Amino acid sequence: MTTDIFLVLAIAVGAMGLFITEKLRIDVVAILVLVSLTVLDLIKPAEALSGFSNSATITVGAMFVLAAGLQNSGALSGINALLERTRSPFFLLLTLFILLAIIAPFVNNTAVVAVFMPIVINASLQIGMAPSKALIPLSYVSQMTGVCTLIGTSTNLIVNSVAQDLGHRGFTMFEFAPLGLVCLGVGCVYLLTIGRWLLPDSRSTSFRRYEYGHYVTEMRVPAASELIGKSASEAGFADDYGVYVLSLTRKGIRQSAPRAEPVKAGDVLLARGHWPNLEKVIDAFALTITTNTKNDESPESTAKRIMTEVMIAPSSRAAGYRLAVLDRTWQYNASILGVQRRGQIIRSKLQSVRLKVGDILLLVLPESDMQRLRNDRTVIVLSERSAPHTRGWRAPFALLTMAAVIATAALGWVPIAVSALAGAALMTLAGCLQRNEVYDSMDWSVLILMAGLLPLGAAMSATGAAQYVVDHTLGLVQDLGPHAVLAVLYLMALFFGELMSNSAAAVLLTPIGISTAKLLDTEATPFLIAITFSASTSFLTPVGYQTNMMVYSAGGYKFTDFVKVGLPLNLIFWVLGVLLIPIFWPFSV
Repeated sequence: MTTDIFLVLAIAVGAMGLFITEKLRIDVVAILVLVSLTVLDLIKPAEALSGFSNSATITVGAMFVLAAGLQNSGALSGINALLERTRSPFFLLLTLFILLAIIAPFVNNTAVVAVFMPIVINASLQIGMAPSKALIPLSYVSQMTGVCTLIGTSTNLIVNSVAQDLGHRGFTMFEFAPLGLVCLGVGCVYLLTIGRWLLPDSRSTSFRRYEYGHYVTEMRVPAASELIGKSASEAGFADDYGVYVLSLTRKGIRQSAPRAEPVKAGDVLLARGHWPNLEKVIDAFALTITTNTKNDESPESTAKRIMTEVMIAPSSRAAGYRLAVLDRTWQYNASILGVQRRGQIIRSKLQSVRLKVGDILLLVLPESDMQRLRNDRTVIVLSERSAPHTRGWRAPFALLTMAAVIATAALGWVPIAVSALAGAALMTLAGCLQRNEVYDSMDWSVLILMAGLLPLGAAMSATGAAQYVVDHTLGLVQDLGPHAVLAVLYLMALFFGELMSNSAAAVLLTPIGISTAKLLDTEATPFLIAITFSASTSFLTPVGYQTNMMVYSAGGYKFTDFVKVGLPLNLIFWVLGVLLIPIFWPFSV
């Protein structure tokens, strides 16, 4: 092992550790990798910056804009009407899968799930089906459809870009489709049959509009309240209202027996319960919500106000901030009424709570602010009546623009990066989204991650680190033949994809796939296809893929629900991949 190989592998292992432990943001890790490679002279400065001008990075950024244009123009508003017409759980899921098969191959699957989530929740409730029966299928099928085209996921584009940099021919727009369509069909059948039986029925958690679980809120006791002199237990908070007092703070000092302590004027109660029950307590004892910090005398307060639930989105800039900071910097005239955290009961003062991805906030805000809230990538609107999109001419224009982007790239007239950029520019000029919304529509952490890690793939190949890894891992099973090596490589990609970012796994494993082909003297394409499919379809854990994390909190799932439903599906895809990849993409050179 040379010094360069040791250094590159040390950087790769360190990055993997940071990705797995989540001690730092993924984009920060990517920048650290980039700086380390440059400082140690493992890559030249020009190579270090090449990721920012890479066609994959540019294409993914443009696709974020195109997805926002489709959503804002109302081009996707017909989805709600189609799903609401279904009258049985089976046909709701079948309709959902067909819609995803049409849309998701061409739109980033994170954006697709963000659009579909509130629609699927409401459609499920209308037919009496628990949303938990539909949200995991929404996430899984969005991943399945994403591997049917080159632009379906950022992982596909990363593998394509790194492979081209290493001398591979690259992939065409629909080259993944043969295997992708087979896996999609088998996966949908599984989710409509065995998967439906394995999915949890969370109706016991009382899913209703504006009520996906227990919220924690702070209530101040005014001087005129009838609660003064009584304890929460005497007032029947738990027995009569189903509301549980978690703490009682008096002049900044937390009382030791919050439920038994007689209440005084000015006390602050931290209480937990379903929102309608909390409202009953607030009305019955004339309490005030302390998290409602907006100025009620403002002109906006007289406008029609809407109650809505929003979830802190993956890679949201709000994650890690205290609720008090978000409340002060919130760009809407919104009042934060309560917070719900999956699997935890918040017991500290709400204004000091640091938000996490998946936290759900209960808001009240003017109806006029709702459109901006829907467009905000910081949060995902979970429950609120359908967006009042006006179809007009922009909706068909957005659809035609997206079709043109796909067609021109598929026919080879222009590179996909160029057609995507042109489409994003056209949608912006046409008013499908405003100029200031262009930058807000992008997930910058993903773009920085890609730009920062792409040079790592080049360094692994140039220093011989990729070949070293192959010789000491996959090389141990080379005597069993290329099919066995393919099976092991697929499992490696699956393992790394579940532990850390899918994009990072793709960057690390693509050079290994190229080196594996050199070791076996075979075509590299089968191994690259295996990496692409495995890294882009992470069903096993809620943290394995962004869309899984998005539905995890909203669906009220347990970690084991993903294992129970996702493990058989991952095994099915592994078997299909090992059997079909050599048929569609032979090993022979």
